[in-house]
Amino acid sequence: MEIRIPEVGESVFEALVADWKKENGAVVHRDDPLCELETDKITFDISAEADGVLTILVPKGETVKIGTVIGTISEQTASPHAAPTTAAAAQMPATPEPPEQPVVMPAARKLAAEAGIDVGAVPGSGKGGRVTVEDVMGVSGKRHDADVLRPEVVSEPPAVQTPSPSPAPSATAQPAAAVDGRARRVPMSPIRKRIAERLLMARQQTAMLTTFNEVDMSRVLELRTHHKESFKKKHNISLGFMSFFVKACIEALREFPDVNASIDGTDLVYHDFYDIGIAIGAEKGLVVPVLRDADRLHFHEIEQQIADYALKVKENRLAIADLEGGTFTISNGGVYGSLLSTPILNPPQSAVLGMHAIQSRPVDRDGQIVLRPMMYLALSYDHRIIDGRIAVQFLKRVCELVAEPEELFLEV
Repeated sequence: MEIRIPEVGESVFEALVADWKKENGAVVHRDDPLCELETDKITFDISAEADGVLTILVPKGETVKIGTVIGTISEQTASPHAAPTTAAAAQMPATPEPPEQPVVMPAARKLAAEAGIDVGAVPGSGKGGRVTVEDVMGVSGKRHDADVLRPEVVSEPPAVQTPSPSPAPSATAQPAAAVDGRARRVPMSPIRKRIAERLLMARQQTAMLTTFNEVDMSRVLELRTHHKESFKKKHNISLGFMSFFVKACIEALREFPDVNASIDGTDLVYHDFYDIGIAIGAEKGLVVPVLRDADRLHFHEIEQQIADYALKVKENRLAIADLEGGTFTISNGGVYGSLLSTPILNPPQSAVLGMHAIQSRPVDRDGQIVLRPMMYLALSYDHRIIDGRIAVQFLKRVCELVAEPEELFLEV
């Protein structure tokens, strides 16, 4: 049985083999996780579809096209006693390097070739003795100058361990940091590349501005405290802040449709639906899954879908369909402790709301200075479609709805 890179979306053409969870020649069983793949949008796992012995054809670290066969499973009943013999036979055709050379990761081979290093002389520290980028950097004493890496140094093992012929410090010792191994060069992952591209595009192709306001969270905190137990008991999910802001933003978007619109060429596209993107921080980068038709969702449904997405992100089960579309985005930097920041647009959307940490601050209430739990809000918007007046009024309306939610605003 062949293991192929599956199609995960119309705009995804290649994937990085980020990790193999089983060794070459290992006995695997149906539904065992085999490898982790990373595209420019999501990270996901491939599982075994049959019992048998795994043969790895594409090593970890290589980027291949969609549809590429990266391994095979010889479908047979492999007993524990027969496994070593079968595994040994399976390893023979799958060994990409001659027996006398170590397994070298593609990025490491490229770096070594550019530096003029004999990769066969580099000791591997990766799984199974694989030579990684870090191993090549350790041998080369990685610097940014092209003349740092010399073949003659690599050919003499004692010289590799001596970063400098003179131990005495000098005024021209700037490259010493690289020689001492205090800097590393790591290729960008497909997801990080995509994030970088989209952030740069958002700054270069939009007229992005940000307006700020603050909201008194006293009433929301009271409602959460009062309804916490009954809400959890009835819906089996905790009541968070995000559902309040999703509801408030939808009401404000109804009043200010420009904020829910986008630009397509020379046309303005007004969306009469509310697909709200929720930014979730993942280990390899930020992803924005979408709550479809969020205006039709109750509070507990919003909280449940966000929790489900967070679990999918953690377990690498997020699908391309979960990320597509979206008319408006909410990002909560407050969960990381951010007090104030400028969120960046998520094109082609025209606006994004940034939430921040709640902090007790003195405010004026009816002529009295009192402490209130306050949160700064930031609305970044594309000035090509949204006027400053509309942006300010939209954010002010969101603040009003969150600061003074009516009892029917919460379905418990």
